[in-house]
Amino acid sequence: MGIGKILVATTIGIGVLAGIGFIVVKSPVGQQFVNRNSEADAGMPVLMEPVSFGDLERTVSAPGSIEPRKLVKISSQVSAKILALPFEEGEQVKKGDVVIRLDPQDLVAALDSAKAGLAGQEASLGGAEAALINARLSYERLQQLNETGDATKAELDAAEASFLQAQSNKQVLIHQIEQGRAQIERAQTDLDNTTITSPIDGVITALNAEEGETVIVGTTNNPGSIIMEIADLSQMLLKAQVDEANIAPVEVGQDAKIYINAYTDREYDGKVQKIALKRQVAADGTGTFEVEILMDLPEGETLYSGLSASTDIVVEHYYDAMIVPSQAVVDRRIDEIPEEIKDGNELVDLNKTFTRVVYRVVDGKTVATPVSVGPSDLTQTVITEGLSKDDLIVTGPFRVLVDLKHDRAVRDQNDKPEAASTTSEGEDGTEDAETPSEESEAADSQSDDAIEGEPTNETDTQEQP
Repeated sequence: MGIGKILVATTIGIGVLAGIGFIVVKSPVGQQFVNRNSEADAGMPVLMEPVSFGDLERTVSAPGSIEPRKLVKISSQVSAKILALPFEEGEQVKKGDVVIRLDPQDLVAALDSAKAGLAGQEASLGGAEAALINARLSYERLQQLNETGDATKAELDAAEASFLQAQSNKQVLIHQIEQGRAQIERAQTDLDNTTITSPIDGVITALNAEEGETVIVGTTNNPGSIIMEIADLSQMLLKAQVDEANIAPVEVGQDAKIYINAYTDREYDGKVQKIALKRQVAADGTGTFEVEILMDLPEGETLYSGLSASTDIVVEHYYDAMIVPSQAVVDRRIDEIPEEIKDGNELVDLNKTFTRVVYRVVDGKTVATPVSVGPSDLTQTVITEGLSKDDLIVTGPFRVLVDLKHDRAVRDQNDKPEAASTTSEGEDGTEDAETPSEESEAADSQSDDAIEGEPTNETDTQEQP
């Protein structure tokens, strides 16, 4: 092969490689590689923001259910058949409205019987008073006769016993009459109880019986029949079950936010009204205290009884406090923190394994800064010591914060680095970069020119002496 062919092949190869290299660099993968190198030179992209100040509320969360503040369960005080139920479930009732009528027939008979018994006892009392008078007169005569010796001591004693017996019989009848009157009052009360009225203004939330059913009176071992439930739905309570570990800061009068599972778009205000003094133990052994929170309902709005809900009770307020995003506060091993940071730092307990730090950004590099934290909510944490108002801190992304180290070059990911650009000559005087196709065509042109000139060179070489 001649020198000319070698030169032509070399030129073609260089052109092809240049074209391939240009294509690779301009491809998405090539651009990603170039951008990655440029980002590494500029620093790791992170989210950063200055320390902020604001208000924060410390809350205690708990689940619960919505119940009416006033709920009356109505049962019968007498055993009788239901004659009428004037109202249906869901209807409004006023205090004093008749809501249940029971059959009074048996109770009317019992009242008449009690009245008749009283009349008989009162009639017997007259005979007992007459017998008592007769016994007293006999006893007095025998006393006089005994003094003159005309009556024996035995006769006097018998007369005295008869007198005392007559007194006792009269007292027994008097007490029986009082008992009869009490029985009449009881029978009258039972008769009155056949008409049951509503004790409050409210809504019938449950109706557990029908006309014609017989209701029974509750005993010690058998609960009575609950005919209906009437509730005042204008005032509702959230009965929250607060874990025993969180009950200490909860106090009567604290504000609360209430979220009902059925109404995800609504939020209700409330105030703690009552805290149970006795712990309740669930089936799984969890100990809770029941806290009643009175809800502030808008005018005219009513809620269903028994709805599941949750609450955030505000137990502490912080005003104008130094606040950072909660994910910006991370735990780091103390032995991984540089000596110049942890030595003499009161916020680092060398007897522990971990300490909490926030990464400040100083001159484009991270500085692990131990901090003392206060309370936090779902998104923000109060910093009590360790930071100042002018500090710029790293706040994300979380995947970066997990492994972020001290003295790491970083940049704000919202500030994009300037991408390298090729210039081209156009109307503004710049030079246009050749496209891969243009470079390929140029290479092919050079190759054709070289091939066309190759025979002439060989002929010229052969004709030379």
